[in-house]
Amino acid sequence: MASIKKFQVTFDCAEPERVARFWCEVLGYVVPPPPEGFATWDDFDRSLPAERQGSAFVCIDPSGVGPRMFFQRVPEGKAVKNRLHLDVRVGTGLVGEERLAALEAACARLVPLGAVRVRLLLADGVNESCLVMQDIEGNEFCLD
Repeated sequence: MASIKKFQVTFDCAEPERVARFWCEVLGYVVPPPPEGFATWDDFDRSLPAERQGSAFVCIDPSGVGPRMFFQRVPEGKAVKNRLHLDVRVGTGLVGEERLAALEAACARLVPLGAVRVRLLLADGVNESCLVMQDIEGNEFCLD
């Protein structure tokens, strides 16, 4: 069996477009062009049955390297810790104070967007420092 190289990351959320636009800012992703025949995503959304309007949104890596991110509306709210989370790699190759400075700089950029700082996990001899955060709907992610 051939290995799979492309995959999509899917978020269950209450407000798909809002959460997608947050992650666009975090990752430098963009909203792809609307489907053929529609001038805007709003036009496409209005063409859907009322119960499906606003039910999903997408963002993509403009370089085409990173995974597509799909955000879908679900009726239930987030209840427990994520079983899966994203590590946003802002400190790759950095250690000690340099790494901490990179983590703090990224945190300072994301908090005004609605992210929440949860806790700093300091290097422990096995793992480097990382900063646990939450997105605008409480989904955990790490600045790593």
